[in-house]
Amino acid sequence: MMLRKILTLILALLVSGAQAQVRGGDEQILEMQQAFRQGNKGKLAQLLPQVRGHVLEPWAAYWELRSRLESASSAEIQEFLTRYAGTYQEDRLRNDWLLLLGQVRDWNTFAAEYPKYRMKDDREVRCYGLYATQLRGGAPAPGVAEEVRRLWLSQRDADDGCTFAMSQLVQAPGPHRQAVQDVWIKARMAVDANRPRAAAAAVELAAPDALPQLAELNASPARYLASRVFAASRARKEMVVLALLRMAASDLDVAATQLESKWGPQLSPEERNWVWGAIARRAAQRVGTGADALAFYAKVTRDQDLSDDMLAWKARAALRASRGPEWRQLLAAINAMSEEARREPAWVYWRGRALQAQGGDERLAQARELWQSIASVRGFYEQLSLEELGNKVTVPARPEPPTAQEKEAARQHPGLARAMHAIGIGLRSEGVREWNYSTNLATPGGMGERELLAAAQLACEREVWDRCINTSERTATAFDAEQRFPMPHRDAVVRRSQEIGLDAAYVYGLIRQESRFITDARSHVGASGLMQVMPATARWTARKIGMANFTTDKLNDRDTNIAIGTGYLKLVLDDFGGSMPLAAAAYNAGPGRSRTWRNGPVMDAAAWAENVPFTETRDYVKKVLANTTMYAAILTGQPQSLKARLGSVGPRDARLPEINTDLP
Repeated sequence: MMLRKILTLILALLVSGAQAQVRGGDEQILEMQQAFRQGNKGKLAQLLPQVRGHVLEPWAAYWELRSRLESASSAEIQEFLTRYAGTYQEDRLRNDWLLLLGQVRDWNTFAAEYPKYRMKDDREVRCYGLYATQLRGGAPAPGVAEEVRRLWLSQRDADDGCTFAMSQLVQAPGPHRQAVQDVWIKARMAVDANRPRAAAAAVELAAPDALPQLAELNASPARYLASRVFAASRARKEMVVLALLRMAASDLDVAATQLESKWGPQLSPEERNWVWGAIARRAAQRVGTGADALAFYAKVTRDQDLSDDMLAWKARAALRASRGPEWRQLLAAINAMSEEARREPAWVYWRGRALQAQGGDERLAQARELWQSIASVRGFYEQLSLEELGNKVTVPARPEPPTAQEKEAARQHPGLARAMHAIGIGLRSEGVREWNYSTNLATPGGMGERELLAAAQLACEREVWDRCINTSERTATAFDAEQRFPMPHRDAVVRRSQEIGLDAAYVYGLIRQESRFITDARSHVGASGLMQVMPATARWTARKIGMANFTTDKLNDRDTNIAIGTGYLKLVLDDFGGSMPLAAAAYNAGPGRSRTWRNGPVMDAAAWAENVPFTETRDYVKKVLANTTMYAAILTGQPQSLKARLGSVGPRDARLPEINTDLP
């Protein structure tokens, strides 16, 4: 008996020592992450030997080598790639190295390493790759040229890789008229979006001598246009287009007058249509009936000259028309979009509605075919399409749960293990990147459905709810509602919702979108906790609901955050007459904006949500309402209607009590 006690004590001491060593290793890993962020190469080199054998050693080694990659030898880089072969960190470093090789134009080494790159999700690396493997030394194949153009046009800001690849395309032998046209389109898009660096990179490719003019028109488009009389050459016309776009950003009506009276006759039809499209899009984003926007769109002689974004806002303006939706204009806008844009669920759904509104058996059959192509419980327009076909939202049958073997394979997966450990010690960004790589990018096409379900289940069991939800959402056929729509803190959320008269499904729908149930989540603007409440809003709400001794450092406490968040949501919902879409928009973008956006005609709330001018808030409202409908189906066990929750939106009824102007 005594011997057994001694052995037990020794074992306990060994386990305690091992745990202390692991904790010590974690602390050093955290120190290394901070040193990496601070650019402290010496500290990284000092700490690296101390974390050999730690589960996160690949991260430590990556930070150390990445901090000095520009001066590292090829032998050191290759040694790292060999030692950590198959890991996220190997592919991450190769990504970084390929960018460096592209920047220094070492195409032979680049071409040798590029085929080993697995993630293939870096646009700049892809542009370098297209040059190194396809464009170098000859005219591009049509498919290659098209991909370069697509990547170039999708840049937000200029990067060296895609700018360089596009420059080679412009200079390539043979016809390159389309490439030059695309460069000017990119310049227009950049000026329209106020991205001067990207605009300058585009103008430099198309007409380097015009760069001083670009600076001049950026400084004062009105002065630039006033100092010019004729626009004879292609470059001069395009600079006028850029000046008009720049002017439209600050004075829409003056830009329209200038185009109508002076510059329109001197521009080509395509250039003229583009400027009218840009003016019309800005008009559509202004609160109002949409009639002025449609009047501007009517000046466009060929919708195919417009960008997909301009056409999307034409469709939205048609939905918001003062006398009801202009279905023919909506259909014309959607039909002019690119094939890729037409496949988006929003435009599949509204195309069906437009066909339905025009009447006739053939059009109705086409509408039903469109809705059937997307109808499901997976998203906002998918749910609406389901209802158009006469069905309501119900919880799909749960797939077979992961087997013991599948769950064990997920637990033993090195990348998932590293991700869970990183998240567990506070390295959420690193953990999320490693998790996403392991599930989505490590192998072509990512994990299979059964692997994804098992990985999602692992995250659920560890209560890493964002990875649980996002991983389960990647399954194309299986739909596990318990993984996709979990209900952590159910007693607290349901009890609090019932106490103040809120729909618990609405609260869950909002939390799922706000924080993915991460209790210590913090946004870039300072919102905190499950319900992502801003400190000032929290202080105001605490006073309104009578919460004594509240301080903002309590916002990450679960129950405090739920109490404050639901209290504010209830006040917002009451102020907007119980309209869930308006309250969701107010929760995301502020009550003042939501009040402004409701002005105009009374309209279907789905059409109103599609017209919200902020992309983030537009997506937010749709996702919160779709989430709410699914949570209601789960909580009640009964079929649910998204349409019933949406209702209609219009100006505030003057008979209602005064608005709460104090509401932040």
